[in-house]
Amino acid sequence: MNYKHTQIGYLMLVVTLAVLILFTWVQITASAEPPSADSGTNLLVTTIMALILFILASFGSLQVIIDGKYLRIKFGYGIYQKKFLLNDVISAKTVKNHWYYGWGIRGWLWPKMWIYNVSGFDAVEIKLKNGKTYRIGTDEPKKLEQTILHSIK
Repeated sequence: MNYKHTQIGYLMLVVTLAVLILFTWVQITASAEPPSADSGTNLLVTTIMALILFILASFGSLQVIIDGKYLRIKFGYGIYQKKFLLNDVISAKTVKNHWYYGWGIRGWLWPKMWIYNVSGFDAVEIKLKNGKTYRIGTDEPKKLEQTILHSIK
């Protein structure tokens, strides 16, 4: 059974826009100052700002794809991707993440698991044959859970 869904992280997009506005304001303010002798520092600051925006933008959405063989996840435009062999998945269940689990990619020691999330608290927890646990955030948890369960039978 095939499945493809993209969840948008609206808060992350708002944060990215706010940081872009802040960085633009900093650049405009800095260009109003008399030019300094060290233009290398200006280039470094601009490069760091661009890198921060690039990373923030890459966590604006989470796409989950299930095809005949894999469960795949992809953040944003694909800077981070992960795939799970469906034959390795032994269970899937709908769960609620605690607020302090946060968003993005998170590793937790207790309980030991990895979390991939861009918005909200709903997720599907999968357990693999090797004992590892993963939570995949989604805004349609029941549909994702049912698709995974149907695909691993």
